[in-house]
Amino acid sequence: MSSSTNQKQGAYRVLIVITNPKLAPKATQLLHDNSIPMHFQLTAAGTASSDMLDILGLGSTDKNLLISFVPKSLTVDLLKKLKRTLKIGLPDSGIVFTMPINGSNTLILKMLQQLEGENPPIPKGKVESSMSEMKFAMIAAIINQGYSEKLMDAAKKAGASGGSVIHSRRIGNEKALGFWGLGMKDEKEIVLIIASAENKVGIMRAISEACGVKSEAEGVVMSMPIDEVIGLSDDTL
Repeated sequence: MSSSTNQKQGAYRVLIVITNPKLAPKATQLLHDNSIPMHFQLTAAGTASSDMLDILGLGSTDKNLLISFVPKSLTVDLLKKLKRTLKIGLPDSGIVFTMPINGSNTLILKMLQQLEGENPPIPKGKVESSMSEMKFAMIAAIINQGYSEKLMDAAKKAGASGGSVIHSRRIGNEKALGFWGLGMKDEKEIVLIIASAENKVGIMRAISEACGVKSEAEGVVMSMPIDEVIGLSDDTL
């Protein structure tokens, strides 16, 4: 394989857009206009309480989660366009971020392929940034259905500001799940939380203590590095 091919394979980022259902078509159209393939579109729910929604003037916690692959060279320009198009920074506009392609988030994407029943190609890439160099991280927790509120209560006490919940159905080998100590319940929830690097460990520890593998939630928690992010108070794009 040539060096130019290796460069192309290593020059991709996972792009994730979390926004409300009214703005999601605008994000999809923008990606289409920029020749970015849309591989996954999922329905999610925000985790803000009704009291907080009243304070922010939001009518719903419904969210759409869009996942695609973007050449690294296009990420900054594309995030700027998404910020303008979705008016990121205003209430209920959403959050957009990119992640380097590595073993952990490629595994998550393959799990999504199984849930969606599709097999779009996943570009291969080199890990170009270590977790220690990142200002933010995405915490992903997989728990039994019905425990997301308990999980977020623990996460917020540790510094999390909010999250998004994806309802899913487990697909896996029953014998292998038993070996790892995981329960056999099919209905699962995936909770995604964007956290600062300094809060990441504390939030993950709080989630594990409240909803870990040995609890009724039977939770598994992991974290992945984030390259660029817009929609947080201190983004710079």
